[in-house]
Amino acid sequence: MKRWDLHCDALSKMILASDIRFEDDRRLDVTAKRLKEGGVQLQAFAIYVPEAWKGRPFDAVLASVDAFEQRIASRPDILPIRSKQDIETLMRPGETRIGAMLTMEGADALEGNLAYLRIAYALGVRTLGVTWNVANWAADGVREPRGGGLTAAGRRLVAECDRLGMTLDVSHLSVKGFWDVLETSRHAPIASHSNAKSLCDHPRNLSNDQIRALIAANGRIGITFVPYFLRSDGREAGIDDVLRHLDYVCGLGGADHVGFGSDFDGIETWVKGLEHPGGYETLAERLEKNYTSEQVEGFLRRNWLSYYQGRFM
Repeated sequence: MKRWDLHCDALSKMILASDIRFEDDRRLDVTAKRLKEGGVQLQAFAIYVPEAWKGRPFDAVLASVDAFEQRIASRPDILPIRSKQDIETLMRPGETRIGAMLTMEGADALEGNLAYLRIAYALGVRTLGVTWNVANWAADGVREPRGGGLTAAGRRLVAECDRLGMTLDVSHLSVKGFWDVLETSRHAPIASHSNAKSLCDHPRNLSNDQIRALIAANGRIGITFVPYFLRSDGREAGIDDVLRHLDYVCGLGGADHVGFGSDFDGIETWVKGLEHPGGYETLAERLEKNYTSEQVEGFLRRNWLSYYQGRFM
């Protein structure tokens, strides 16, 4: 049974170290070798602007795309995913390549210029997280004290994403921004890497109302493997904690709307047994003991697959 993972930060490491190689580099959580070990069929690679690139944000986007193209997508075992046709190719019987899709974490790098958004889309970016934790020109992030929503420019950004077919990602977005996106966009957004706030009271997690709203809109939620988004007592997180959050979202009616977004390479502590994509094999075994085969297929792949089949133009 193949797996889809909708968030990792390997590219931000790769643009800081030109000698990192994707095949099997100990500096990366996500490598080609580990994706194969874990049976990952599609991995989303987020473009994020590291602190060292803050003065040249769109240059960081271009450097990330170049790293993706030269060091990941150029490999014979990788299939870049940009269209519905690419997904259909990925799903053909006997296809062994791993799908790789570009996303962007935070609209900061677009510098308020919708031409940059269109360029990013032309270069293969298919999902846009509106913010990281702090405020930018489009909206406030979850760590911005004022808690504002979309700006006027942010509303124009949403409209252009709708026109292009760019999926909006509400992970990291302020609570007001979350509701603004649901109200403003014609399309259901995703939360690519967020958990249940009722189980772990962290600002990056989603309230029951937010989870229900994403479900009602036919959006998707990616349970993430960030230990301090899984439990708030400081104790070591394990696969049981991942299952707890998955169970909770299912209990709110989200069995057909939940998948995984690991945040590998964006974390410095790991869930025991899920330290890299190879751990998906263990996670799948645990899921199979608790859910039907159809449900497990949904969590690991089909829920993301059905969403993007409907979103790609």
